[in-house]
Amino acid sequence: MLDRDGYRPNVGIIIINRQNQVFWGKRVREHSWQFPQGGIKQGETPEQAMYRELMEEVGLQPQHVEIIGRTRDWLRYDVPTNWVRREWRGTYKGQKQIWFLLRLTGRDSDVSLRRTSHPEFDAWRWSEYWSPLDTVIEFKRGVYESALVELVRFLDEVPTRPARRFAAHRS
Repeated sequence: MLDRDGYRPNVGIIIINRQNQVFWGKRVREHSWQFPQGGIKQGETPEQAMYRELMEEVGLQPQHVEIIGRTRDWLRYDVPTNWVRREWRGTYKGQKQIWFLLRLTGRDSDVSLRRTSHPEFDAWRWSEYWSPLDTVIEFKRGVYESALVELVRFLDEVPTRPARRFAAHRS
């Protein structure tokens, strides 16, 4: 399902622990790390999609987390043409995302990357709040920075932010 501009509606999920470190997942059989994210299905609200993706990718249920905040508007990123499936080229531009900030209220042991038959991640770790900007794939950096910047206001203690030069575009 694409919008009229060629963007697929999607949710992004930033999970923090009690030390305000973020969940950072390693994609299956790849050397790339990212936040959990996934498409919004027809008829789903962003919140419903977030809970579904949270279970599918991280194995966490609603009782394991608390929603602290979400982005006000969609954040978009374009996917490089060479990453787009051939049959989607010319119509698909990228993702538009609503980002959620969740606090883990459960335990680390509640995380289970194998809840589905097609896991997204094969490893995970806690990282400092801003460190994903140094390692996420380049075409996602702007949207990651925009989400982290907008959602940091929900934290009691604001982590020190290094100087950055990225930005995502909004709708």
